[in-house]
Amino acid sequence: MNKKNQWVYLTHMWAMCKKALEIVNSLEKNEFLQNEILQLALTRLIEVIGEAASHVDELTRFEQEAIPWNEIIGMRHRIVHDYLNVDEQIIWQVAHEDLPGLYIILDQIIPNEYKREAE
Repeated sequence: MNKKNQWVYLTHMWAMCKKALEIVNSLEKNEFLQNEILQLALTRLIEVIGEAASHVDELTRFEQEAIPWNEIIGMRHRIVHDYLNVDEQIIWQVAHEDLPGLYIILDQIIPNEYKREAE
């Protein structure tokens, strides 16, 4: 796959992280746990991040070794294939503790031209 296509997937991950962080940063944990719509939205955003990550080629994953590819893709698999057992506490934890770091990495590596297209 050409490098431009890789930027599309990486930028999609970045954009979904940004949306998830906007949700998380505007809420307290208890508000989140009491709001099913926000739980579903955040779960979906994390799922999409994992799906986009699964399309990033091995070379790009190797070059971006600071990104925990297996964990991101594994979370997507868990949400999709074991959806009856998705734990909202874990979704909150991933969004609150893991996505900020992922967002920073992606924000540093993605060229501004791709970020502008995604906004």
